[in-house]
Amino acid sequence: MGHQLTQHDIDKMKKEIEHRKVVVRQELLESVKEARAHGDLSENFEYHAAKKEKNRNESRIRYLERMIKNASIIEEDPDSDQVGLNKTVRLYFEDEGEEDVYSFVTTVLVDAMENRLSIESPLARALNGHKVGDRVYVEVRPGFGYYVQVRAIEVFKDDVPLRSF
Repeated sequence: MGHQLTQHDIDKMKKEIEHRKVVVRQELLESVKEARAHGDLSENFEYHAAKKEKNRNESRIRYLERMIKNASIIEEDPDSDQVGLNKTVRLYFEDEGEEDVYSFVTTVLVDAMENRLSIESPLARALNGHKVGDRVYVEVRPGFGYYVQVRAIEVFKDDVPLRSF
């Protein structure tokens, strides 16, 4: 089974594939041709760098195509008063006495540095379907967890690029 993605994720991936095939591929082919014209290929750094970048682009295209092929499409829940996919949630962590904001997204948009967590993460699974004011126990492993309180919920603004590997 592949990743769980929304139709919007699939559309973004298709758009990136098209751009890489039509624009980026042509630019990189020109770079390889130009570098090849500089002569001895065994010591031609520009040629090897251009070739490497061309291969990275082709690899990214194959990766995205495989993701689309193996993905299961999930629906977004438009009910904005419940925690779920593509929701940004302000939480109060009782143990620390602090608030923090997290967005729960599909795997292609995950970025821990930006507090974008997978909808499949333990925190998201525990909070899924809860509303503002709910106090929820988040079990990290059997016998160990913590309490959070949902303080606010809003729709995630999807203006972020797809993760690149």
